[in-house]
Amino acid sequence: MLDLLRVEGLTSVFDVDGRTVPVVRGVSFAIRVAETLALVGESGCGKTVTALSLLRLLRAPGRIAAGSVRWRSRDLADLDDAALQEIRGGEIGLVPQDPDTALNPVFSIGDQIVETMIAHKVATRPDVHARMLELLDAVRMPDAARRARDYPHQLSGGLRQRAMVALGLAGDPALLIADEPTTGLDAPTQARIVELLRELVERRGLAMLFISHDLGVVATCADRVAVMYAGEIVEQGPTRMVLDTPAHPYTRGLVASVPGVAPGTPLATIEGVPPAPGVSAPGCAFARRCPERFEPCDRRTPGVWAPAVGVTARCHLYDPAGSALGAGRPEQERLGP
Repeated sequence: MLDLLRVEGLTSVFDVDGRTVPVVRGVSFAIRVAETLALVGESGCGKTVTALSLLRLLRAPGRIAAGSVRWRSRDLADLDDAALQEIRGGEIGLVPQDPDTALNPVFSIGDQIVETMIAHKVATRPDVHARMLELLDAVRMPDAARRARDYPHQLSGGLRQRAMVALGLAGDPALLIADEPTTGLDAPTQARIVELLRELVERRGLAMLFISHDLGVVATCADRVAVMYAGEIVEQGPTRMVLDTPAHPYTRGLVASVPGVAPGTPLATIEGVPPAPGVSAPGCAFARRCPERFEPCDRRTPGVWAPAVGVTARCHLYDPAGSALGAGRPEQERLGP
């Protein structure tokens, strides 16, 4: 299947007080036509910086230090501003994390969608108003004709998020990047927004990069999942395989901490905290928190191995050289092939 987006070795840093602080480190993944990839992990692990880097929206003191981002085989780093602007908001739509700051407070919802459609040549002046109302109807905006005249502050949180989804779709994209689209919403509204995105993706044949910290949400809408920790992708594969039989100890900790996984038992937690950006130590970034740490973990950076067909994990447990099979560990604890 054709890759729409291919990211290889993406490294993004922030230059702060004379130091170069890596926030995204060697990230690689691909998104295929009409596929949803979920990027998941704790707050601060680099998910949003990854999304901004894909579209070259990372501003100083942030910058892309290494790697490539290829859109339909074109490296976005090679494009001039005009060509890049055609892709941003056009071929690739973005639903930012916070609609309160993303929506322009001095223009109505309808006007913002209209201007986006015109800028990306999706519609012309004579029919753009009708197309805008169709899009608001598509995102289930109640009383779309009236709401189109409203300003962002006149809408509830859920309706602002629907408006943001409509704005992300206004350029008729092939890929939609949804960055924590349910943050700050109550549970019923979250469920409705996720269901809306899932229906839109299916109906329009869209690909989607869905960024979230909520594995329960991810399980309902993603074809594949990439688990991020301390700026690195530590596990990646089909959603059901990763969530049902997680390979990386960090992924297992995330899955065990989802409410309702084991009714009647205390909610599991992952001991400790992630390393601060820029704080590096030899070995695996997760080693100090890992309940399955063994001899190589504190001193050698793990490679990316394949514990199962279609799944990769950045973990010494799966080193095919044999040292990662856990010399001295009980046979029943060995997780590698």
